[in-house]
Amino acid sequence: MTEPRDPRRVPRPARPAGRSGASRSPATRRPAVQGRPRPAGGTLRPVSPRPRLRLVALALTLVMLAFVVRLVQVQAVDAAAYSAKANENRYVPVKLAAERGAITDRNGVDLATTVDAYDITADPSLLAPDKLKIKDAPQQAAALLAPILDESREALAAKLDQPASRYVLLARQRTPQVWKKIKDLRKTLDAKAAAAPKSAPRPNVLVGIFADKHSKRVYPGGDLAAGLLGFVNGTGKGAGGLEAQLNKELAGKDGKLVYAQSGGRRVPTADTQEHPAVPGTDVQLTIDRDIQWAAQQAISDQVEKSRADRGYVVVQDTRTGQILALANAPGFDPNDLSKAGPDRLGNPALTDAYEPGSTSKLMSMAAVLEEGAASPYTRVTVPNRLHRGDRLFSDDVDHDTWHLTLNGVLAKSSNIGTILATGQLGTTQPQANRVLYSYLRKFGIGQPTGLNFPGETDGILAKPEKWNTSQQYTIPFGQGLSLNAVQAASVYSTIANGGERIAPTLVRGATGPDGRYVPAPAPAQSRVVSTKTATTLSAMLESVVDDDEGTGAKAKIDGYRVGGKTGTSNRVDPKTGRYHGYTASFAGFAPADKPRITVYCAVQNPTHGSYFGGQVCGPIFQKVMAFALKTLQVPPTGAQPPRLPVTFKPGE
Repeated sequence: MTEPRDPRRVPRPARPAGRSGASRSPATRRPAVQGRPRPAGGTLRPVSPRPRLRLVALALTLVMLAFVVRLVQVQAVDAAAYSAKANENRYVPVKLAAERGAITDRNGVDLATTVDAYDITADPSLLAPDKLKIKDAPQQAAALLAPILDESREALAAKLDQPASRYVLLARQRTPQVWKKIKDLRKTLDAKAAAAPKSAPRPNVLVGIFADKHSKRVYPGGDLAAGLLGFVNGTGKGAGGLEAQLNKELAGKDGKLVYAQSGGRRVPTADTQEHPAVPGTDVQLTIDRDIQWAAQQAISDQVEKSRADRGYVVVQDTRTGQILALANAPGFDPNDLSKAGPDRLGNPALTDAYEPGSTSKLMSMAAVLEEGAASPYTRVTVPNRLHRGDRLFSDDVDHDTWHLTLNGVLAKSSNIGTILATGQLGTTQPQANRVLYSYLRKFGIGQPTGLNFPGETDGILAKPEKWNTSQQYTIPFGQGLSLNAVQAASVYSTIANGGERIAPTLVRGATGPDGRYVPAPAPAQSRVVSTKTATTLSAMLESVVDDDEGTGAKAKIDGYRVGGKTGTSNRVDPKTGRYHGYTASFAGFAPADKPRITVYCAVQNPTHGSYFGGQVCGPIFQKVMAFALKTLQVPPTGAQPPRLPVTFKPGE
């Protein structure tokens, strides 16, 4: 008998067939889901989402961790580096160029200065036919610009007729006046375009013309003192002469402006940092512009007249050693170096080493007088020829035996007489050589002048033990040693200054950015010969110019007593190293009894007319000295010259 069911019991669900082994009847079997395969065994089990969520969470954690690590690195570890890099991109540094200092003469007249300049540029794409609707816009613009820029119309048209180009340089370093003319012309064309009817528009063909402003070094005197001043290169740095020597002082110190930018434009509200530029120092030279002009004019004319290779003139204040003029010919214009050959860009008055010839005899006579070997009245018998060592020596002209005083030896510039006189400096020739060498060194031969000029030569003076047989006798009259023009001038200034040598100077002082003027240091001084010897030599030099038998008659100056010496020497050709041609020279000072100015002139390889120093350089000395005396308002002394004897009569 079957027990009755408890109504509180809930019937169990039917057990799956897989578990009981009994199969469901078709009536109780659930239909299969379409498209979903039934699992093996015929049983469906739900998949747990927890593993997948764990993976997603882990991935998100790793990503967030990477962000955190990177953030810590950027914000903390490398914060300074990234901040600097950000500032690099955000802040733009701009160099503020310092204004180069001026170079003036002793009176403050500009010899080299800096002015505003403009590079005239263009954007040819703005002149394209599709922009202006004018086919020949480049040609029209070129026609308007050519007379203003002083450039070829065809060349300008070719530069402007490049529709695909955005930049071309039309002219370099033009003055503000030139750029103003272009701007005024552009305004005029704008006004005409505005007034033109719409049916016939007149576009401005100068719409694409611009200017880049910068500074330009200008030399107001053109080629005046160019060899001394030098020049600057394309970057504005001194590349020759005093511009190079004093570049650090002249250049000043560039400043810096730092501003914020965004999208290539300056942010006006952002902070800026500005370090102003420090202007360069203004340098005042010892040069007198007017005397420099006179010297340069005189030497240029003579070099051209004599068809010479080159020439130089040095004018020096005997009391201070200051150089008043340093002229070279041929010269160059530092405003336009494209027209100057490389052989003209230097300063030959300081860089050329050459044999001085008879102007050097003054040093030999100084040694003879200072050592007491002879006096101006000492008699010297000068034969037509003199055999010494391995050579037979002669004077510049054939002559019968001369009966000269020591003063006459200098006045007539006798080589033989000089050899005989300097032979008395020692009991043996080697001893005489050593004594002469010591005086040559005291006069500054074979050593720097003290100017420290770029490329300056010390000259050549071998030690006496190295003098060969010929040099023992040629050096006394100026062959076998070499010097530069400033050294030669300094020799005569030493005698004019009473026997005390004052080192030559070119810089008088400087004015710094603060406006304070600082004079140049005092030059070195040294005693070479006594005042008595120097006074005697000055009187002897007057015989060269004033006496009818002297070789320097063309150097006379009316009203002034002048002392000087001619020089004519064989010239060493720098290309071959052999003697070829001559060096003509003249040196002297005035007033002879109260010296104020020394003038030295040399002309290298005169090939037309005379080659003697008195004939070639005597007139140059006379012109330059007369001009300098008037410029500096040096009055004549009014005293009469001593007129020392030149010759003597045998037996008297």
